[in-house]
Amino acid sequence: MDMGSKFVVCIDSGDWPEDLLVRKIYCVLPDERAAEVGWLRVIDESEEDYLYPSDCFISIELTEEIEQALYATAPVG
Repeated sequence: MDMGSKFVVCIDSGDWPEDLLVRKIYCVLPDERAAEVGWLRVIDESEEDYLYPSDCFISIELTEEIEQALYATAPVG
């Protein structure tokens, strides 16, 4: 998993089907300690950030236009 990635696609919701939706794009927050042991800090369906196994996701690169659209629709908290 590329630590520079800002977004991932869920490919396996594992034990968290209420928190992660397969084929959905999620925002990743930097967490070097978690990444060292194979986890990602993801803003999930609860709109909070939690750690999940990195093998539940695939890193994606988005155009600037798509990133701006995703940030514009993100909940303010």
